Amino acid sequence: LPDDDCRYAVFDFDFVTVDNCRKSKIFFIAWAPTASRIRAKMLYATSKDGLRRVLEGVHYELQATDPTEMGFDLIRDRAK
Repeated sequence: LPDDDCRYAVFDFDFVTVDNCRKSKIFFIAWAPTASRIRAKMLYATSKDGLRRVLEGVHYELQATDPTEMGFDLIRDRAK
């Protein structure tokens, strides 16, 4: 994702549980880095809910301003 512009992402996270079951969880990620322009952040913030409503099957939503806020460990822990 760009360091200076907002984006939405839908991510299908496949994993294996401690019981050895294969699972899949869908994440909706709203990316708004601190270096992006305020106008872009406002536009993405106001349109996010409308987009999120039409996406079916999303299990979790993340809002991130830094790559560490959507790292593998965080997503894995959230999906459990």
